[in-house]
Amino acid sequence: MYRSNVLVCGGTGCTSSDSLKIVEKLNEELAARGLEKEVNVITTGCFGLCALGPIVVIYPEGSFYSMVNIDDIPEIVEEHLLKGRIVTRLLYQETVEEDTIKSLNKTAFYAKQQRIALRNCGVIDPEKIDEYIAMDGYQALGKVLTEMKPDEVIETILASGLRGRGGAGFPTGLKWKFAAANDADQKYVCCNADEGDPGAFMDRSILEGDPHALLEAMAIAGYAIGATKGYVYVRAEYPIAVNRLQIAIDQAHEYGLLGDNIFGTDFCFDVQLRLGAGAFVCGEETSLMTSIEGKRGEPRPRPPFPAVKGLYKKPTILNNVETYANIPRIILLGADWFQSIGTEKSKGTKVFALGGKIEHTGLVEVPMGTTLREIVEEIGGGIPGGKKFKAAQTGGPSGGCIPPQHLDIPIDYDNLLSIGSMMGSGGLIVMDETTCMVDIAKFFLEFTVDESCGKCTPCRIGTKRLLEMLDKITKGQGTLEMIDEMEELCHYIKDNSLCGLGQTAPNPVLSTLHYFRDEYIQHVVDKKCVAGVCKDLLEFSIIKDKCFGCSMCARQCPAGAITVTDYTAPGKKKPAYEIDTASALSAVLVYQHVSSAQS
Repeated sequence: MYRSNVLVCGGTGCTSSDSLKIVEKLNEELAARGLEKEVNVITTGCFGLCALGPIVVIYPEGSFYSMVNIDDIPEIVEEHLLKGRIVTRLLYQETVEEDTIKSLNKTAFYAKQQRIALRNCGVIDPEKIDEYIAMDGYQALGKVLTEMKPDEVIETILASGLRGRGGAGFPTGLKWKFAAANDADQKYVCCNADEGDPGAFMDRSILEGDPHALLEAMAIAGYAIGATKGYVYVRAEYPIAVNRLQIAIDQAHEYGLLGDNIFGTDFCFDVQLRLGAGAFVCGEETSLMTSIEGKRGEPRPRPPFPAVKGLYKKPTILNNVETYANIPRIILLGADWFQSIGTEKSKGTKVFALGGKIEHTGLVEVPMGTTLREIVEEIGGGIPGGKKFKAAQTGGPSGGCIPPQHLDIPIDYDNLLSIGSMMGSGGLIVMDETTCMVDIAKFFLEFTVDESCGKCTPCRIGTKRLLEMLDKITKGQGTLEMIDEMEELCHYIKDNSLCGLGQTAPNPVLSTLHYFRDEYIQHVVDKKCVAGVCKDLLEFSIIKDKCFGCSMCARQCPAGAITVTDYTAPGKKKPAYEIDTASALSAVLVYQHVSSAQS
C-alpha cells in the first residue's frame, strides 16, 4: 500500500512539454531518497486544464501542481513527499484557500463540469486494465451479456436519449436499431476516431486517457446489433492514442474481454485498428468505411445507408469515440439517469475543446444546456488582456460563428442550429475584438478547399470560387455585388454537394455574413480591416500634428520610406515627416517575396 500517489498528465499536450521526463525524474528522485516503495507515480490521461500543463497532482492531499518543469521535481520530492510540506508556489492558485487546499472540483474551471465521457481521464493509468476494472470497467459488458437481450440493450440506449457526438446528433439507439433489423452473415461496428476539426482533441484525449471505455462500448454495440468485428479508424498523427489503444486491445484479449466466448457466453467480438492519413473527408461515414476497405476515402451516395449496406457492403454502425464513451455508464446507471442530465431534446453532457482567445484553454465536459457565457467567462476564465468577446466558433469548419448577442443561449443541438451554427464534434474557438471575421471565414474555407476529396463539382469547384471571392475582399478588391454572389453560391454548395463536408463548408461564411456583414462592407467600401488583420488593407501614417521633427523614424526605417514633408506643425521649428506609401509597399512586397522563396 502506497502512502502517496503522484498523478502526472501523460496526454499529448503535457507530453509535448516533457511530462514523461518529469515522470522519469520523479522516479529517480524517489529512488535516491528510498521512497520508491512508499510513493506511487502514475502516468494518466488529460486532466483538462491544458493551459496549466504539465500537471502533477498528489494524493491524498489533492495538491494540484501546475506548469511544473523538471527542475521543480527535487523540491516537490524533498519538501512534499519527504517532509510533508506542500510547495505552495507551484500550486494552481485557485486551489489555495488561506492555510488549506480547496477541492479541485470547487474551482471555477471544474465546478460546473460533469464528467461522464471523461470520467477516468486524469484518474487512472490508461495502460493498466486493472485500474479500469477498479473503476467499474467491463461491468456493463458483463451485465448485457449475462442479463440483457440485444433488443433490451438497444431500447436502453434509445430511452436514454443519447445522440451522436460526432456532429449531426443522430439518435444513437435508432442507428443501432436499424442495423440490428437487417439480417446478414456479417455485421460491423466502427468507431470514428479521426477527429479532423482544427483545434479539436476531445476524442484523442479519451483514447489517451481511457481506451478501455471505447473497447467495452464497441463490444456492447456488437452484441446489440449482432456484429462480431469492430474497427477503430484513428488518424496516424495520434501516436500516443494509437499506442495505448493497441495496448488496451492486447490486454482485453489477455483477460478474455475480447475474442471468443466473452464472459463464458457464446458472444465473440474482436477489434482492429485502422490508421488514417488525416483526410478531413474521412470524418464522413461512407468515406471512412471506403478508406477502411483500402480504397481512396470518398463519399458514397446515400441511400443505402450504412445500417443497410456499409463496410464491405454489410450492415454497419459508426459512432465517434465520445458517443461510445457514454455507453457503459448508461448501461450501469440506467436510461433515466442519463435522461436527467441535459435539455429536453439533448440529453447528457458534451465535451468541448476550448481554445482561442481564452484564459483557460483545455478540455471541458458540461451538461447540455450550459450557456456559452458560462463556458467562456466562468469555466474558461474570460478573455485575456481585458479584450472584449467578439464571437465563438463551434463545429469547426462545418460550424458557424456565434456573436455576443447569443452568449446566453443554452448550448444543445437544436439551439445551435437555430442561430446558424452546429455542435460538430466539439471544437469551441473563442475570438476577441482583434479578430477579423472575414479572415476567419477565409481561414476555415481554405481548410475545406484543401480537404475536399473533389468527387462532386459543387464542393470541388464551388468552394474554390467562394474562396477566390473572399480573397479579393480581404485584399480590398471586392464589390458589394460580390457579397450577394457569395451568399447565393453558399446556398448552392449546401444544397448540391454529395456529402457533409460540402454541405456544411459554407457555414462559416454564411454565419459571418449574417452577424458581421458590416465588416464585409467595410472591407469592400472603406477598404479597411478594423481588426488590422488583412495586410493588404493596412495603412501606416505619421500624425503630422504630433510629429516634432526629431528624424528618429527616418533614420531607423530600413526601406528609406520616410521623408520630410512641407508641413510644419504650429509652434514647431522643425518640419514634420511622412511615409512614402509607394516605397513602403514596394519594400513589403520585396520582403514577402524573399520570405516566400526562403520558406
